[in-house]
Amino acid sequence: MVQVSFTHNLKRHLDCGSLHVIGDTVHEVLKQAFQLRPPLKHYIVDDAWRLRTHVAIFVDGSSISDRETLSDPVSPNSEIYIMQALSGG
Repeated sequence: MVQVSFTHNLKRHLDCGSLHVIGDTVHEVLKQAFQLRPPLKHYIVDDAWRLRTHVAIFVDGSSISDRETLSDPVSPNSEIYIMQALSGG
């Protein structure tokens, strides 16, 4: 199963401990995660299911390339890390 983990920053605002779900793409994995923890959806994706600007997702240590449809592939043993992107100066 794919492991989905969240930064401590997100854990301060949402109940989002690590999850283990099934899916072949980031989109499928997130769909499963949101079924288990519905409040995560609004924070991570917009109404069109695009990744929100302030969120970054890494699959096995590499940033995803498809922020629009979340089609990046994952394997059954992948680790997905979701974090709040930092900006400012």
